[in-house]
Amino acid sequence: MIELSACSAVAAMQAGEFSAETYAGALLTQIEAGQDLNAFITVEPDLVREAARVADRLRAAGKPLGRLHGLPIPIKDSVNTQDLRTTAGTRALANFRPTADATAVTRLRAAGASVLGKTNLHELSFGWTSNNLAFGAIRNPYDLSRIPGGSSGGTAAAVAARMAPLGVAEDTQGSIRVPAALCGICGFRPTTGRYPNDGTAPITPLFDQIGSHARAVEDLTLFDAVMTDDHRPIPPAKLRGLRLGVARGYYFAGLDPEVEHGMEEVFTRLRTAGVVLVEADIPGLADLVAQTTGPVQIHDAAASLAAYLRTSAAPVGFEELMDAVSPDVMAVFERFVLPGAPFAISEAAYAAARDVHRPALQRLFATHFAQHGLAAMLFPATMTPATLIGEAETVFIRGADVPFQTAIARNISPGSTAGLPGIVLPAGLTRDTRLPLGFELDAPAGVDRSLLGIALAIEALIAPMPGPELAANIRRQLRAQTAI
Repeated sequence: MIELSACSAVAAMQAGEFSAETYAGALLTQIEAGQDLNAFITVEPDLVREAARVADRLRAAGKPLGRLHGLPIPIKDSVNTQDLRTTAGTRALANFRPTADATAVTRLRAAGASVLGKTNLHELSFGWTSNNLAFGAIRNPYDLSRIPGGSSGGTAAAVAARMAPLGVAEDTQGSIRVPAALCGICGFRPTTGRYPNDGTAPITPLFDQIGSHARAVEDLTLFDAVMTDDHRPIPPAKLRGLRLGVARGYYFAGLDPEVEHGMEEVFTRLRTAGVVLVEADIPGLADLVAQTTGPVQIHDAAASLAAYLRTSAAPVGFEELMDAVSPDVMAVFERFVLPGAPFAISEAAYAAARDVHRPALQRLFATHFAQHGLAAMLFPATMTPATLIGEAETVFIRGADVPFQTAIARNISPGSTAGLPGIVLPAGLTRDTRLPLGFELDAPAGVDRSLLGIALAIEALIAPMPGPELAANIRRQLRAQTAI
């Protein structure tokens, strides 16, 4: 059961092939067996089982069943849930229980889903490692010594390790897409504003966006249907003649050789299927990203967090939150975010980033897509596979030290800054270390369903992603226990 997609699991429960309670029990057993990943901050098995029994009673009574009937879904612990605490990965909120669900959670429950648990994350979503000093580091299911990516590392690790087929993540600057790439799963960040973001610990309303992690694109489309109440089928795109942009000057410079090799393998499969790869750089892209991405987040973070604490009726205010934050995150806030920080953003610089540079970046992308007739752009999500836990300053690539932020965030930053929909698909494993590789497709704003259709078609071309050895080991342990 744990290998099933969300679509297949829901269909089986709706048909009575197995009960929701049996399915929930299988996922809970997998979570228990994979505790070393530290993917979850909070799991309440009794609540999960009771929700499953409610789903089973609905089916037994012949009641209408939702699109997510009986499906337990892990929720990133920055998204409010009224029946489980919401910590945002930080000590000051360790016992915070919101009075209401975030709207996204409300929609999931209305469709028949339940909350499987709250997943661990990079503290306050302020980083890409998920090396959380308050609740412990999350570990990559393919190599426990390595990061899963962040900030939604717990959801990605749980989905990759077969603890759930579909999970809720959130992305401001790569927090869905980086973990998806490093954990070998799919991740979808929709056009900014496509899904409701209320009740989520924020960084900036200009970039923040709830999205999803899954092992199959069909599950991302299921999530999209529930979030948008648009249940029309999404057909796979026709690949022959499909034009995908390849901007080597920005997205492909200085890649780790394994990432480069993985992308060439993807290119070969796409060309064989008739996809037209359009090589065209995007002049001025790097400058506009530098003038927009960091300044907006630095400026908005403190005010956005303070507003979230007030509107969610949290037990602490912003100053008390900062008093208990871990040293690594505090160091970032002291340098950039807090009043009087040496690298704080002035109101004039922020206004320029918001009102001049970001619109210019959006126009640049719109023009690039239109001039070259592109359905989407294609590029490696990160410059490197997953790094070792604790190595967050530099990454050694091609004989040189590359800043960690550049290696992880350079490629995912433009899309989220411009508000574009982006989807990450797995591209197999590295040849030596057997670590996941991932590539991203970004499309024009608002064409989310078309992008999902493209992803459905491309997914069928790519060799199936081998599951992590951790998941295989857990399955062997469970079989042995059953035999006994």
